Formats: sequence, C-alpha cells, structure tokens
Amino acid sequence: MKKKFMALFGMMLALSIFLVACGGGSSAEPGESDATDTEGSSDEATAEAEVTLKLAHSGSETHQYHIAAEKFKEEIEASSNGTITVEIFSGAVLGNEGEAVEQVLDGTLDMTTVSADSSFANTVPEMNVFGIPYLFEDLDHVYSTLDGDVGAELLELSNEKGMKALGYWEVGQRHVTNNKVEVKTPEDMNGLNIRVQPAPVWEAHMKALGASPTPVAFNELYSALDQGVVDGQENPLNTIYSMKFYEVQKYVSLTAHTFSPAIVVMSERAWEGLTPEQQELVEEAVEVAKTYQRDTLQTKNDEIIEHLQENGVTVTSDIDFDAFREATLDVRNVLSSQVPAELIEKIENK
Repeated sequence: MKKKFMALFGMMLALSIFLVACGGGSSAEPGESDATDTEGSSDEATAEAEVTLKLAHSGSETHQYHIAAEKFKEEIEASSNGTITVEIFSGAVLGNEGEAVEQVLDGTLDMTTVSADSSFANTVPEMNVFGIPYLFEDLDHVYSTLDGDVGAELLELSNEKGMKALGYWEVGQRHVTNNKVEVKTPEDMNGLNIRVQPAPVWEAHMKALGASPTPVAFNELYSALDQGVVDGQENPLNTIYSMKFYEVQKYVSLTAHTFSPAIVVMSERAWEGLTPEQQELVEEAVEVAKTYQRDTLQTKNDEIIEHLQENGVTVTSDIDFDAFREATLDVRNVLSSQVPAELIEKIENK
C-alpha cells in the first residue's frame, strides 16, 4: 500500500512539474498580462510604449520647418513624459521634399513637413489651390481657411492617399527675388529666369508675368542662384533669410503673391504603431508647434528686412498689386482638372 501511494505521489509530482514548465494553467496570449499579476506590469507597458519618431525636412536649422519641428519635439517629449522622442533631420539629408513624401508613403520615414503646393501636390493635386496668385486677402484669411472646413477637407484628401495628415505649419507669404532688376510691376519680370517649384501652376504663373520658369530642387537652389543658372526665385522672407539667398540676390520685392502652407504628414505605419493616447498627444503637439511658429515668424519679418538691407539688398514694398493680380488672373485655369472650382469659391468666400 505504501509503495502504491508513493508511486501515485511521484506521478502527480511529475505531472505538476510538467504543467508548470509548459505554462499550463494560463490562457493568456503572448503580450497579454494576467489580471491578478500586476507587479511590474506598469513598467513593462511603459517600455513597450516608448517610440522614437524620425522627422525629416529640407530647410536649414533656422528655417520655418525647423522652428516648428523643434517646438513639436519639445512639446511631445514633455507631454509624453519622454515615452515619445523625436529625431529631426534637417537640410534634406534624407532626401528632397518629393523623396521625403515618397518615404512617408512607403513607411521608411515616420514624419515630414513639406510645402503643400510643391512636390506634395503631385500626390494630392488639390493642394495646387495654394499656388493660385492673390487668392488670399491677408494672413487672417489664410489662417481661417487652414483652420476651418477647407483645411480639414484637404487633410482628409491627403489621408486617402495612404498617409496620416496631422495639420499645417507654415512656409509663408511668397515674394520674388532676383539679381538683375528691381521689380515693382509685372513688366519688370519680363525675361527673368525664375526658379519655380515642380508644379504646373508655378510654370503658368511665371509665364503670365513674362518670366521663364525653371524647376530647381530646393536643396540645390542656393547653388543655382550663385552660379547664375537662374536669375531669381520666390519664397517667404524667412526662407530667403534662413537659406541665405540674400547673399546671391540683389533685389527682394514684397509681392506676397501666394501663401504656402507646410503640411505635416506621418506614415501610416508610424501612426498605427502609436496607442490612441499617443496619437492624441502627437496631434496636440502639432497644434502647439503651429501656434508657436506663426507667432515667431510674424515677429521676425521686420528684423529680416532690416538684416537684408544691412547686407546691401534692395527691399521693395512699393508693388503694383492690382497689376500683378490682373496679369495672373488666368493662372487658375491651368488647374481646372486638378482643383475643383467649388474649392476655389469656398476660399474666396471665406
């Protein structure tokens, strides 16, 4: 009897050891935690939630893109208690704007911010609307459009292309620069070879003014101006300053012909890798950076103009806006197949 009992006890002990070794008694899938075992679960969840986002742009470290990107990094790292960190790659080191958009689409780059009406418009044609000359009355009109229904509609169109559109930062009001003549009227543009963004609306814009449009990648623009490949270009004041275009340009004319928003996009892979809470923090940080950047840029313009003048640049504010508006009125017709007339009307009636 004693021998039978010992044999039975031995069999039960062996079976218990086997079940423990195989994890018997737990129905949890890999990655799940036992509800009754909470010790250390908070630390493990935090470790699993840690994310590093790579954000690339084509500007210098004083460019508008970088101003907003730095603020985004500061805000998201603080609000997430360091569980989300951001690595910023400036100066197009990971590729030009068109390449950055492609990398976001294929998931090899987490985030980028690019001019909405440049290479990005090749992916979302409706963004060409921002290339229509003198569509906006002033910055208040711009901001009410971007922050309202029209801006949201354009973000949704971007989402449909296979990315997550998070909002708008700023490139800004665009002005003409060149190395040959002071520009006050459309006639002054005649014959100038002007660098344009790679979109049909910009070619039509320059041709309407009698200039010759020449597409040049943004990261190659300084060299093109310096070597005389092009006579001039058009960009916001902070771009002219931060990229040091004033070093190779004699004239800056404050034509304010268009406004370029900088759209902020994330790859679907990166977005879906975030928890809902992290996604909310990212969206909030983009908004904080937007407000900060707008305020910063508006206070810098006078300082930039003074800096340009101190460096021998002729800055012209006496512009015949009515003549420029009239000369470029038909440019919008080039976009009839890409930008719905209703979208233009919504902006004009905003």
